[in-house]
Amino acid sequence: MPPTSGEEPDMPSTVQDLPRDRTHPPMQPPEVQADDSQPTAAPGTKGEEPEAAPEPVFEIAGLSVAYGRSVAIEDVTFDVPAQRITALIGPSGCGKSTFLRCLNRMNDLIPEAQVRGTLTYHGVDLYSKEVDPVEVRRRIGMVFQKPNPFPKSIFDNIAFGPRLNGQRRGLDEVVEGALVRAALWDEVRDKLRDSALALSGGQQQRLCIARCLAVAPDVILMDEPCSALDPIATARIEDLMAELKEDFTIVIVTHNMQQAARVSDMTAFLTTDVHEGGRIGHLVEVGPTGTIFTQPSDPRTEGYITGRFG
Repeated sequence: MPPTSGEEPDMPSTVQDLPRDRTHPPMQPPEVQADDSQPTAAPGTKGEEPEAAPEPVFEIAGLSVAYGRSVAIEDVTFDVPAQRITALIGPSGCGKSTFLRCLNRMNDLIPEAQVRGTLTYHGVDLYSKEVDPVEVRRRIGMVFQKPNPFPKSIFDNIAFGPRLNGQRRGLDEVVEGALVRAALWDEVRDKLRDSALALSGGQQQRLCIARCLAVAPDVILMDEPCSALDPIATARIEDLMAELKEDFTIVIVTHNMQQAARVSDMTAFLTTDVHEGGRIGHLVEVGPTGTIFTQPSDPRTEGYITGRFG
């Protein structure tokens, strides 16, 4: 969370203050505390320094979301690290997609939605009155469960965002670059003026990822991006995510435990409690994916991962 005392470097007060000429805004590196559990070098050998923990892109504290009188998620607190893939898992109705939409203020589009708690992005309060939600969504892109290409050509789909931002020159390079990054260029380079609706389901989803990349986001949110795809198309998307995390922070919602184990670095498990007012989602635990899947600290996590419930 942003520091409350002591002298600190000046931090940006709004999302617009963060620089646009770099994929990741420059931030002060976190102070790494000594950890007695870190392995030490053998006597007489030169040990390697332990890898510093990545800086958090999002810092979430006490986040709750309600739709009217119905509480969807309550008191969610954890950090999302930079240039990592964080998977959100849990049974249907536990609030995974609701939480994901909070990260780029998509819930603002639902009139009865109420968001409480603290959610900062690179130290900026995303829900501050000074923050423009449109600018938030430029920096924090979304790929939805079902591919949603526009009824336009492949080229115009990718160029849509840059044109909306006022770019008129260099669109050929932007479109090619986005399609290359999305591992789709070789398949459509001779079909750029064809309708995007003619692509296969897997190609359409990669097109939607390319459309997201074309506006140079910092974060990519994915809401079950492979749920409607066959295993081959799913493997292509998973390989793509592994490549993209070198430059982007990715948060993915998935019901596929194998997928979460394969692609993610961090996993957050959410579940629901039944109250008089209905089912309320909450965070059970979050940690490195290997730990969550092999040594979870809560029996509910183990029960879900092993298929005993959910």
